[in-house]
Amino acid sequence: MLLSLQLGSLISPAYACGCGAMIPGRQTHVSVDRETSVVDWDGRTEQIVMRLTVRGDAADAAWIMPVPHRASVELGDRALFSELETLTAPVPATRHHFWPRSGDWPFAGSGDGAGASAPSAAAPPVKVVGREQLGPFDVARLAATDPEALQTWLKQNGFALPERLATAVQPYVDQKWEYVAVRLAPRDEDALLLGDLDPLRLRFASSRLVYPMRLSKLASTPQSLGLYVLAAHRMEPGGPIGGEAPRVTYAEKFTPSAPPATSTEAIRKLAGDRAVFITAIEQSFPRPELIDGDHELHAASDTPYRTMTYRNELLTVGGVPAWVPTVLGAVLAAAVAALSVTRSRRRRPVPPPPPVTVPPPLA
Repeated sequence: MLLSLQLGSLISPAYACGCGAMIPGRQTHVSVDRETSVVDWDGRTEQIVMRLTVRGDAADAAWIMPVPHRASVELGDRALFSELETLTAPVPATRHHFWPRSGDWPFAGSGDGAGASAPSAAAPPVKVVGREQLGPFDVARLAATDPEALQTWLKQNGFALPERLATAVQPYVDQKWEYVAVRLAPRDEDALLLGDLDPLRLRFASSRLVYPMRLSKLASTPQSLGLYVLAAHRMEPGGPIGGEAPRVTYAEKFTPSAPPATSTEAIRKLAGDRAVFITAIEQSFPRPELIDGDHELHAASDTPYRTMTYRNELLTVGGVPAWVPTVLGAVLAAAVAALSVTRSRRRRPVPPPPPVTVPPPLA
């Protein structure tokens, strides 16, 4: 599953993330230009590979993602994203129109068109399952039974997150989920968070395909979601969860044994050389505060689909617009018909007038 998230500029405090919450350090500005996630699910295990593209004047920022079971975390493969972008790209096509439009002779302008595992009751409020430094990421894997204690631990350990986080994570605490907290910090202390960060790969057990979205309600700007799923079947969300209706933009079966048109080594590695159905889904959240749940995806009919990008062209014959000889032919045919009618009228014999009968003289 691949997630694409388009965000606008965010001023501190600011919250953003398709699957969690993000905030820069104090008195700083950061924006996530793009968040891309690839999600793979084999029915028992779910993997999420995420890549953030950021800009601004923040030297660090924090982010948190809830997960239904304990997760392992490692750096991901950068090549995975370029392979999927190439594989799922829209197919260019040309469609012709007969009558001239703007941009066609004799008009001016542009005529191109486009189509477009749970802690026990006796467990401490916050348990540190593990903490690692992975590239630019300070990663803490946590289990928590108290949302306020979770927020306090994050603050005390350098993970500055929204004040409303405790309330937002309460549903996950109730379901006994765990958390992956990430502090994004450049290796160079004087550097800023800019450009593509290293991908981060999460792996956890899951009997259902779920993508956490609930914390995105903390976002202060409209959200745009691009979701690409690798599973045994075509997968679609169960509902809009507070956004516009999700739409499928790509759905095709990927078979590792088939000769690829382009490189797919990273995709094969993530999928474990098994045949998968790759589904691409897009969705907009104009009012993120209305987000009321996580995306749960279910198997749908395995109908292939490709987005077509059309370029409209004027139909021509021998380099000449087809409408020109058609119109000229129609005008010529009309002229010939009129001339024929005129000639036939001239050749038609004129009948003599009827005889004039003189009446007899009056008596």
